[in-house]
Amino acid sequence: MASVKPVVVYPPAADGGRRVRVDDRFLGIAYGLLDVAEFLRRAGIEDADEAYVVASGLIEWRGGGPGAWGTEPDGDSA
Repeated sequence: MASVKPVVVYPPAADGGRRVRVDDRFLGIAYGLLDVAEFLRRAGIEDADEAYVVASGLIEWRGGGPGAWGTEPDGDSA
């Protein structure tokens, strides 16, 4: 099933990286919110920053939200 949101951030891989896709185009592997923001800027969303990435309704987060990177639980930090 296709996503209704144009940006999809996939679940974290073993190394913590998450694939990022806009529409049907793979943009790269993000290792944090700044990476996602940079991918969005390259895709034409010039005002994308960490706060935008966390709050945006355009992003579908799979396998955890914006706080889930690597093996850490969503939103928790050690």
